[in-house]
Amino acid sequence: MPGDRLEDLRRRRERILAMGGPERVRRQHESGKLTARERLDVLLDPGSFVELDPFVTPRAREFGLDRVEAPADGVVTGWGTIDGRPVHVFSQDFTVLGGSLGEAHAEKICKVMDLALRTGTPLIGLNDSGGARIQEGVMSLGGYAEIFWRNTQASGVIPQISAIMGPCAGGAVYSPAITDFVVMVRGTSYMFVTGPQVVKAVTREDVSFEALGGADVHAARSGVAHFVADDDEACLAVIRRLLSFLPSNNLDEPPRRPSTDDPARADPELDALVPDDPARPYDMHEVIRRVVDDGDFLEVHAQFAGNLLCGFARLAGRPVGVVAQQPAVLAGVLDIDASVKGARFVRFCDAFNLPLVTFVDVPGFLPGVAQEHGGIIRHGAKMLFAYSAATVPKVTIVLRKAYGGAYLAMCARDLGADRVYAWPTAEIAVMGAEGAAEIVFRKEISEAPDREAKRSEMIEKYRDVFANPYVAAGRRLVDDIIEPAETRRYIAQSLEYLHTKRELRPGKKHGLIPL
Repeated sequence: MPGDRLEDLRRRRERILAMGGPERVRRQHESGKLTARERLDVLLDPGSFVELDPFVTPRAREFGLDRVEAPADGVVTGWGTIDGRPVHVFSQDFTVLGGSLGEAHAEKICKVMDLALRTGTPLIGLNDSGGARIQEGVMSLGGYAEIFWRNTQASGVIPQISAIMGPCAGGAVYSPAITDFVVMVRGTSYMFVTGPQVVKAVTREDVSFEALGGADVHAARSGVAHFVADDDEACLAVIRRLLSFLPSNNLDEPPRRPSTDDPARADPELDALVPDDPARPYDMHEVIRRVVDDGDFLEVHAQFAGNLLCGFARLAGRPVGVVAQQPAVLAGVLDIDASVKGARFVRFCDAFNLPLVTFVDVPGFLPGVAQEHGGIIRHGAKMLFAYSAATVPKVTIVLRKAYGGAYLAMCARDLGADRVYAWPTAEIAVMGAEGAAEIVFRKEISEAPDREAKRSEMIEKYRDVFANPYVAAGRRLVDDIIEPAETRRYIAQSLEYLHTKRELRPGKKHGLIPL
């Protein structure tokens, strides 16, 4: 009898491991995708995965689903490690009932979410599903609601990462949207609320799956996707790299690593990186790479709102969040998309104890009817709110332009920056010298015999008298004016001293960010 039961267990496990069967597995591979279990093998440290609830099956008896061969009910759940650190995971199995979500499928996901929250470990969801299981009706919808509720409870407590590795449509898209980061796979994944057929029926627009909700669309236009990968393996590698910067939960410190890159290292190339002509662009990526450890910068939302750069790096082995203008795109102005992108990133870093390093070269908020009507006031306020609310160490470096309200929105001293440094090329003022000179010296310019020559003279005078960094430093709005080559040393020292920063705020349920 014991031998028979042991053999029965082995047969059952073999059926589970076979997933939807050889034919469906073959089709999954032919479409360029790994199976649910293969993905976990790539994502997790070898031999670390422990599966939960493998014997769960569908329950919809009225549709005969209880008699359908549906191993693990189309989702593999459990826990394992990444670089030795515990994580909880679920991986939807498209080879079993199209990975559709039914009552038991949802309960498995909810169970692993509860365990992740209870143990303070990151949650990773690998999404590859045809959506709600129609045969189970309202119970499928209820399952999604249970998942959304848990996503919300876990927000700001544990990192939540969603990988879209196949279809993700209808109500299913909202769980990834609530999580902290979304990674999509180019060519094999898509997300949308309503598919191309519905769009055509309602709006008469003829659009493909890829054009409606493909990876590049969501990375560059909607901003839904934070990262895009070329295949499943690259997608899972991005998740592993991303987690290396993040703490396991909001009570832990970010994982610091030994660094061979001298924190006091000077880089003379920085001294000549900013052009003398304030209208000439340069690549802020170069500044960041020369300042951070080993030039390693993981950019977030790289294809979205390119005028503002956000991402993770290390300084003296300590993970930090980096926010910076990109003068090579729209001159680095803040617009609606950049404001939303930056505010969300700042809020994430603050929730998970990641110090913020901000590089400023901002000529202002983007003017125009479209921006004003689109709500630049409301969206720009998100940056002000996010930086003001953040209690983590905040270090700001002004490289060149720092004008008006956009200068404040990039974590100025009065917005709560703990350290503010400026390069000698910095111009900190209410507005640019060209516009300001026209106002301040209007009479002198209008009465001059050669107005253009006088105008140029007054612009330089304004820069010398009002816009140079020594004025701000004299008012204690800048802590020091530093040589660009020494930037890394100043930031690293500041972060070391600010490591024990504690800042109490008024007691309240929560603030109301201008959504």
